[in-house]
Amino acid sequence: MWYFSWILGVLLACSLGIINVLRLEAQEAFDKENQTLDPLTKLLAHESVIDRLHEKVENSKRNEMPFSLLYLSLTDFKNKHQLAEHELDTTLLKITDSIKNEIRTNLDIASKIGDEDFLLAIPGLSSEKAKLMAHRIKKNIFVAIRTPRGVPIDIAVGVAEYSHLTDMKQTLADTDEVEALLNIARMDCFKSNLNTKEIESTELL
Repeated sequence: MWYFSWILGVLLACSLGIINVLRLEAQEAFDKENQTLDPLTKLLAHESVIDRLHEKVENSKRNEMPFSLLYLSLTDFKNKHQLAEHELDTTLLKITDSIKNEIRTNLDIASKIGDEDFLLAIPGLSSEKAKLMAHRIKKNIFVAIRTPRGVPIDIAVGVAEYSHLTDMKQTLADTDEVEALLNIARMDCFKSNLNTKEIESTELL
């Protein structure tokens, strides 16, 4: 009888040990995953999105499928409208919800890459379709979202497709492909914002 009790004791101890190891591994994986997230929006943080973008670019090369980035920026929105920190946070969370409605879970990437900037990575999307998506996101945010003080959100959006790099190898020879793609999207976003300001200035004349 004592023999069976001893066997049961050993099995119980082994089971508890295995459970404890699995629990620790699960906790470690959970902690690691959450370290890569922006603490406010729970989107991928800037430092973690670069590796994911390299993966998406390599997949695009292998599958010969288009791959596009959408760069969204509020461009000094907090200072421009003199928002308190909590007002900006509320606005960013509303924008995050709007962005999540546009992306495909486990396929597209959504990231917060600056205090007021977001990045979407959309595999399988050509630049033309990405521009349509950018216009839709911009319009939806402007129509649906206000700051706590009622200010509408006119977000600037830039687009870059991976295939664009083919014609820019000479100019971007010293830059890796992901960084080059980011630079193109940022520049397009910057130009978009400039165009918006020009239109606003014209309307004031």
